[in-house]
Amino acid sequence: MKLLIAASGTGGHLFPALALAEQLKDYNIEWLGVPNRLEQSLVPQCYPLHAVPIEGFQERFGLKTLKILGRFVASVFQVRKLLKELKIDAVVTTGGYIAAPAILAARLEKIPAILHESNFLPGKVTRFLSPFCHTVALGFEGAAEYLPRARTVYVNTPVRSQFRSHANLDLPIPSDAFLIVVVGGSQGAVAINQLVRQCARTWLSSEDVFIVHLTGDRDEEANSFQHPQYLTMPFYENMAGLLQRANLAISRAGAGTLTELAVTSTPAILIPYPYAAEDHQNYNAEVFGAAGGAIVFRQSELTASILENEVSKLLRSPLELEKMTAATASLAVTDSAERLADLVRAIV
Repeated sequence: MKLLIAASGTGGHLFPALALAEQLKDYNIEWLGVPNRLEQSLVPQCYPLHAVPIEGFQERFGLKTLKILGRFVASVFQVRKLLKELKIDAVVTTGGYIAAPAILAARLEKIPAILHESNFLPGKVTRFLSPFCHTVALGFEGAAEYLPRARTVYVNTPVRSQFRSHANLDLPIPSDAFLIVVVGGSQGAVAINQLVRQCARTWLSSEDVFIVHLTGDRDEEANSFQHPQYLTMPFYENMAGLLQRANLAISRAGAGTLTELAVTSTPAILIPYPYAAEDHQNYNAEVFGAAGGAIVFRQSELTASILENEVSKLLRSPLELEKMTAATASLAVTDSAERLADLVRAIV
């Protein structure tokens, strides 16, 4: 059987798709992406990668909108041609704008399309095109209420296999140290970076505290703070080992990151990205906040003083951290990739 996986852009779209692909080794998998995005470095060593030049629509209508629309229509027929030539049996997509031409081309070819929506508030593409899909698999149970015309199944969000087994951490962190991990998602978060650097010296006044700060590659001041117990780097490949070792995370609230925090039972301070489409990261974060696994702050309301005090309180409150750890673990679905793979097999 041949499967086309359409996943592009950020880790939130790509990593769940890669986790699914790991479970479908009995299928011939082809990949659909976009030029110059993250998949160009992650996918080709594993799966044949095909690219269509499309981008998201702008809020304001203008000449550029017409150009994007023209490329979009052309991409639908380009993907349809690909489905025919490769004799694809089904399409699986993890959302984003690459999902639109993939779903519509599958509809034209009369083959099933399975869409995985990882966010609590489904994106516009999901809401609009879900009726054209055979099934929409959900990362949050509550997302079903936003998709009344779709056939939905809750599976949570797949994580890569390394998150579900012990991963060693190859960083010089003492085994008895309290480790704070700061991560802004696959693209980093300059606003969070600035807040953390203002607070770090206070947290590190204890010899038992270490910080691993993943800054992304867009922060010009990434190396402006130096301390023996403070490790900074743009990215770190072994996120499974890092989150398994972490005692506390300070993070954005992308669905993929939250799933990794749940599977590794890592309590967190969540600062949703304020410019995420339709504020969807805040919807995700509130699920973890309501469960007691995270403390949620709006970026516009968060100051360095507030963040410094909140983390300092947690450093002095091991019992509170234990409660948060248990609450975070209660949100984990460790076999999500298998559930989604079984769904794909049943449909195909």
